[in-house]
Amino acid sequence: MSYLNKRTLFTLIALLIITPLGFFTKFYTGSAYAWVNNSLGGVFYEIFWCLLIFLLFTKLKPMIIAIVVLLTTCTLEFTQLWRPQFLETLRDNFIIRTIIGNSFSWSDFPYYIIGSIAGFALIVLIKRISER
Repeated sequence: MSYLNKRTLFTLIALLIITPLGFFTKFYTGSAYAWVNNSLGGVFYEIFWCLLIFLLFTKLKPMIIAIVVLLTTCTLEFTQLWRPQFLETLRDNFIIRTIIGNSFSWSDFPYYIIGSIAGFALIVLIKRISER
């Protein structure tokens, strides 16, 4: 455990769980698939970004991380109303489309809020566990 501290290890484990769950929501075909594909994924998206920033910027407070992630993703949601050709070309790529989105929806915002709160809570939990 000398190379990786507990905080980093727990954050990486959380990312290894959250990332596939987020991608799974894009490919899910079972009941309520439209909701899972288009809305639930926003929760995992927020958690992913909270964890990644927490991993990379160790001095930032969890609340700041959650707020920055929420504001950034809300801004990205509004950019989906903008349709210049270069963005449309980028959106043809699955990974880019997953990151920046491709269609605006007011209903995404509650899921971003839930995801940011969950990301904040997970970061706080990781900090508490790793400081023991």
